[in-house]
Amino acid sequence: MKQLSYILLGFIIGGLLTYYFCPRVAQPPTKTVKPKGVITVEQAKILNDNWTLHRKPAVDSAARKQGRLQDDRSVYWDLEDIENYLGYAKNYSDSLGYTMTGIRVYLGEYGENAGQTKKNLTTMFIVPTGHKAKSEANALNINYQGGKDGLTVPPLNQGAGGTGGYPK
Repeated sequence: MKQLSYILLGFIIGGLLTYYFCPRVAQPPTKTVKPKGVITVEQAKILNDNWTLHRKPAVDSAARKQGRLQDDRSVYWDLEDIENYLGYAKNYSDSLGYTMTGIRVYLGEYGENAGQTKKNLTTMFIVPTGHKAKSEANALNINYQGGKDGLTVPPLNQGAGGTGGYPK
């Protein structure tokens, strides 16, 4: 009988240790919410077609002056890079005493000194936006240009450029 109590005590201790030291089963995913501003694929194609009709000739003529057939018209970032950047930007903002509230995507140009593969080509970069984390109200919209309350989180660039239109 004494040996049986030791065996039962061993099972109880083993069960408790297993409960506290083994990883928990992941929680079910949170409800997915459709963000504001989502458009249909058809609407995106119309926007793309309008850009192609009205902007592409001017942009490509500038690229031809640099010896290229056409300029980049889209930028691709890997999903993991975007997720990592958003986490990085939020943490960086927090460390500066800011609350990151969104992002902006800017058009840019590499310029004359960017090397032959990027010389004078269009690029896009992502800039975090936010406001100073204060107890008092602040409606200041912060951008990448800095200033006395500037949000100086390094922007994300170096996406893969694309010359094609919207995928068919």
